[in-house]
Amino acid sequence: MERRRKRGMELLTEGVTQAEVSRRLGVTPATVCKWQARLGKGGQAWKRRPLGRPAKLTAAHRAWLERTLPQGAQAHGFLTDLWTLPRIAAALEREAGLRIHPGHLWRVLGAMGWSVQRPEKRALQRDEEAITRWKRRTWPALKKKRGERAAPSSSSTKAD
Repeated sequence: MERRRKRGMELLTEGVTQAEVSRRLGVTPATVCKWQARLGKGGQAWKRRPLGRPAKLTAAHRAWLERTLPQGAQAHGFLTDLWTLPRIAAALEREAGLRIHPGHLWRVLGAMGWSVQRPEKRALQRDEEAITRWKRRTWPALKKKRGERAAPSSSSTKAD
């Protein structure tokens, strides 16, 4: 769309009529009229103004996040090393003075290349060797073999 607006601006500055620009680019005449008005004010018709509220999170805040998150949550006063969105929001407020809702942080972190990571929940006493031994020896002995048939039940309707 931006290329189309830029091309429309070029055509208008070349002196092509609004109706012809509209026909060539496949836009409504009202759109071309808006482009013409913006050109008359000295603006660039092809540049779109950003929509919505300006972002609170600046490049400096993003750089701070890039430096901070790899350090872990414990380095910033939390009991465990697990970063959560509320913890990141609290650290941002405490360290950088920026209040941001935790629910909005996931979008920012995703754009920065971060993804959700969940720690594996395994017992500290877990014995990997014993588990491997059980899988190799005990489990195959317990597992049903192919072709074994159990005795038919009394409710069986199929004749042998």
